[in-house]
Amino acid sequence: MPSAAAPSGGPFGRDLLALTKPRIISLLLVTTVAPMYVAGRPALLLILIVVLGGYLMAGGANAVNMYFDRDIDDTMARTKLRPIPSGRMSPMAVLAFGVALASAATFLLARFANVLTAVLALGGFYFYVFIYTRWLKRSTPQNIVIGGAAGAFPPLVGWAAVTNQIDLTALYLFAIVFYWTPPHFWALALLKQKDYGNAGVPMAPLVWGERETMNQMLWYMFILIPLTVLPVTFGALGWIYLASALILDAIFLGGIVKLRATAAWQGHAWWLYRFSLLYLALLFLAMAVDRVIARP
Repeated sequence: MPSAAAPSGGPFGRDLLALTKPRIISLLLVTTVAPMYVAGRPALLLILIVVLGGYLMAGGANAVNMYFDRDIDDTMARTKLRPIPSGRMSPMAVLAFGVALASAATFLLARFANVLTAVLALGGFYFYVFIYTRWLKRSTPQNIVIGGAAGAFPPLVGWAAVTNQIDLTALYLFAIVFYWTPPHFWALALLKQKDYGNAGVPMAPLVWGERETMNQMLWYMFILIPLTVLPVTFGALGWIYLASALILDAIFLGGIVKLRATAAWQGHAWWLYRFSLLYLALLFLAMAVDRVIARP
């Protein structure tokens, strides 16, 4: 009997993990923990609590997102193998799993960090599930612009966990992620137009066209660059971060310019999408390194 049960237990566990989208959450955790070091000197236990709570909350949001998107996931090549469209898990089981994770995260953060941290994390959950997934995603090409705010909550969560408040620096970190999201996601949307078209999701390239989407990516980059520098102007971050930000900004900007100038842009769009992930991770790691080294 044990040998017969093992195969089913393994795939089921992998399905539960897949529902949380761990690869996506890993970047969210970087943008959560790095601001904790900018805000102060977080204890290791607090970091572990915030990491666990953040993973549970984001994982719960991702699972609930899959519940709501179950009607279109089987129409897209990159999502049709998810647990619900493949028939490996029932929709209600996925919904219950997601709600359970979010509930556990709320309790953990409120009890062992502070209530503000839990409220902000829960706010990100609701914004992603209801504002982005249920409202914006299928109704407007601006879906990822406004809905991208959900992915910008983690810096606020990390900051609040250390300080129990939100100040100007935390809002700048929120804005950096917010304005990074459109050029990052539209690089992928350019490549997945057929999938989104089959699902009836009005992503920017389908509505505006490829050229206008690339132009919008460039305009958002022009907003993002000064935002990455502003925290240095009022002393929140120092020269280590500034040098890192300018280098990363130059590479990201150059990538978008090259994308617009290249006729066969598909390969470069993949490069740009992957680099944008590295860009955000390195930018926030530079914040933490800057403060750890600068702080006596």
